Amino acid sequence: MITNITGKITGIQYVPLLGEPLPGYDFAQFDVNSAATACVVLDGTYTFALSKWVSPKRTRSYPYERVYNTLHYSKKITVIPVVKDEGMEGDRDYIRWDTVSLMSLLDVFVIFAYYDIAEVNQRNKKKITHQQFNSKFVKTKIKEIEQCHSSALHWNLNELKTSFHRILGKAANAYRQIETQTGVQLHSHEGLEKFKDKISRDVADFMQFSRHKSEQAQKRESVTIQPKERLQSSTKATITIRNYLGGAYFLTADEIKLVDKHVILIESKHSKNALLPSIGDIKDGLLKMILFSNLTDVTVNGSTVKSTAMLVLTSPHIKNKICSKDCTKNCDTFFKYNKFSITQQKLIQTLFEEANRNNFIVEIRKSK
Repeated sequence: MITNITGKITGIQYVPLLGEPLPGYDFAQFDVNSAATACVVLDGTYTFALSKWVSPKRTRSYPYERVYNTLHYSKKITVIPVVKDEGMEGDRDYIRWDTVSLMSLLDVFVIFAYYDIAEVNQRNKKKITHQQFNSKFVKTKIKEIEQCHSSALHWNLNELKTSFHRILGKAANAYRQIETQTGVQLHSHEGLEKFKDKISRDVADFMQFSRHKSEQAQKRESVTIQPKERLQSSTKATITIRNYLGGAYFLTADEIKLVDKHVILIESKHSKNALLPSIGDIKDGLLKMILFSNLTDVTVNGSTVKSTAMLVLTSPHIKNKICSKDCTKNCDTFFKYNKFSITQQKLIQTLFEEANRNNFIVEIRKSK
């Protein structure tokens, strides 16, 4: 049985502690394609933390980790392709309203970008690979953000209203050229044109289109246990989060625990071979914690409840378990028993501090 959960987000309050030093690039020489996936761009007196997505679809990579690594900077930019077409034998993914809405909540400026260079995939010559952004266009948008003194929310909504249709047109033209240059058949150009026409008349159309796609994905995911999830039960839940932007996120919780009028929303990350999941997996989970820990007006199947967010890290090699609310003595015993390295101990300690500061729970335990 799938449990239906709803909640609201009226604002984000969160202190990230696991962010890492980012490489810096001078704007004059900056090329988004050769830059690190999360970096700092320096332009005179202006400094930006910038992340980039390799696909508009979140589940194709770990863009949340990249965005997370920029959150401790005052001005944050993320570059997202409006569409990515891999060829008729590959996927074609479009950016979603919920992605834009989430970035706005996190005060991240979105640059809607497009690919204009690609190569034939040598492993499957009916697909393209190594797609590159039009870097000149991205740099133009960075300059515009320099002069923007409004919030990321205002910028993102204004870009949707004034520039999105034109950028989709650039993407469509670029893919026609890529198809000619590579000889690889891409998805129907009519489909992209229909998408452009359908969602560009009004932001509400974009929201509705994305909502339908997200609801479909949510239903598929709610009945699927991913390889990196090792749950104590098979209880999944759909979570519909609405916010003051008028949008909604259609998400799933890997697991829930419901006791009386209290629900625990659990995001799980698993490692098969190591003591801990990768830092990328952990940071991906922390983006869910930012959302879950800021929920208000939570309901479960229509009934009002209190909620707690929990990030669970599992491995078959873990002995016993530890929680972020446990005391230092318990942690020391757990570390010695499992033979964690100094680096792993510091990671866990920082992760636990982040959880305690932001009112969610981290639990590390043996997988079933």
